[in-house]
Amino acid sequence: MAQTSRVTDIYELSPQTSIPAVRLIRRRYRYAKRFLDILSSALFLLLLLPGFLIIALCVRLTSKGPVFYKSRRVGLGGKEFGFVKFRSMYMDADRRLGELANLNEKDGPIFKMKDDPRVTRVGRFLRKYSLDELPQLLHVLTGEMSLVGPRPPLLREVQCYDDQCMIRLSVKPGITCYWQVMGRSSLTFEQWMELDRKYIDEMGFWTDLGILLKTPAAVLRGSGAY
Repeated sequence: MAQTSRVTDIYELSPQTSIPAVRLIRRRYRYAKRFLDILSSALFLLLLLPGFLIIALCVRLTSKGPVFYKSRRVGLGGKEFGFVKFRSMYMDADRRLGELANLNEKDGPIFKMKDDPRVTRVGRFLRKYSLDELPQLLHVLTGEMSLVGPRPPLLREVQCYDDQCMIRLSVKPGITCYWQVMGRSSLTFEQWMELDRKYIDEMGFWTDLGILLKTPAAVLRGSGAY
């Protein structure tokens, strides 16, 4: 991918730094972060299994098509990976995107509509409370994602990034992040990017813990989710 070479020099937390103490702290943080990701994702997947089955049944019985929606996303260092979520749209959603392009309510290279006609009735509920994102715990377990980090973008979005936006690919993508707990889709694309850069500047154990603790309340509020 053309973008990969643009982010190889800003690999996660710039571990090439010449200050040994900083390298050690950052290495310890990465190890602790990965340990937390593995432990938490495995535990959540086990505890949420009954919920997964209920959601899968609701999706399957209320609209034609598979339970899961699969796409390609861009992760750490510009590397693409297979991305899975519960299907919240009708099967022709990708084909109809072009027809709705002029109704886009967001700035930047993303597409968002509050009343997107491609979203199923069950899908609206799943999206409001981020239940469609739960399968991403599998990506956390396998290492493509982390619990906390910038949301993984689509390839077509990355192709429109400038250098400032590309910085967000210097860390592993996550399930939750600053803008997920501070407004979600009610924020502008530029605010998303600013908050992702803020996370990269501040990332550490206490930053991650603070975001994780704020996530349940943000999910239950359901504000800015569509």
